[in-house]
Amino acid sequence: MATTGVMRPGHIQLRVLDLDESVDFYKNVLGLVETGRDDAGRVYFKAWDERDHNSVILRQADRAGMDLIGFKVKDRATLEQLDKDLQAYGVPTERIAAGELLETGERVRFTTPTGHVMELYADKTDVGNGQSYTNPDPWIPSSEHGIGPHRFDHCLLYGPNIEENLKLFTEVLGFHLVERVLMEDGKALLGTFISCSHKAHDLAFICHPEPGKLHHLSFLLGSWEQVLRAADIMSMNKVSIDIGPTRHGITRGTTIYAFDPSGNRFETFSGGYETYPDHQPLTWTFDEVGTGIFYHDRKLNERFLSVLT
Repeated sequence: MATTGVMRPGHIQLRVLDLDESVDFYKNVLGLVETGRDDAGRVYFKAWDERDHNSVILRQADRAGMDLIGFKVKDRATLEQLDKDLQAYGVPTERIAAGELLETGERVRFTTPTGHVMELYADKTDVGNGQSYTNPDPWIPSSEHGIGPHRFDHCLLYGPNIEENLKLFTEVLGFHLVERVLMEDGKALLGTFISCSHKAHDLAFICHPEPGKLHHLSFLLGSWEQVLRAADIMSMNKVSIDIGPTRHGITRGTTIYAFDPSGNRFETFSGGYETYPDHQPLTWTFDEVGTGIFYHDRKLNERFLSVLT
């Protein structure tokens, strides 16, 4: 698929309850690389194989959750056009000045029908992955530190109005629907899995009455074996594991879910399949939701459904 608009998830800003404890967790258990701190007290991280300056930003707060998620677009002309397209569609936008996030250019911020704050940007400083751009090795020592994910991969978000949300992302922002889950009536949407790339999903949404909720952020690993290693590292560090290791029916990915020290759920994920905009979306009926989410157990875990930040 030609990269013509929104390219990929670029960053997520999380609220944490104890900044020092969280920095230690994201650095030494997850194995992210700290890349900076700003005057607002935020701490910036990237995964070892990401090239842009940051993908995870932590800030101290009195409640956990997600402040915002940012998507990188192809170039500044694309950013300007998407800002106009959002406004023409009836979505108010706000310009955030370059440098408000470290090493990040001007951003276009808006709120989705599900109540989530999202932003688009074209520029972020390339700091590399520790390798030369000429004759690089396939991995570096920091890839073996902690869980060591390759990248921040996607989010699952909860909120209302997911039919309207799907229209916004597909009709304005160029995403395509990859998989969907239906309500008991067989018509209304319970969940949507959407992509702006070849990935099985870059974002997913579940219908929920309360807006703006985070279910999980996900980090990509290279294999099922690395997911199992992540489970070992979590257990060694007494991390609160929610469920897994297991497999999804939806997206086919292998997974383990756990919680950071503030209660934000995260996923270590591998696999999945490639998708293209001309693929017919896959549909899951309400009676098979358990199989779709947890293919091995074929049933849902109440904590998995109800714990949100």
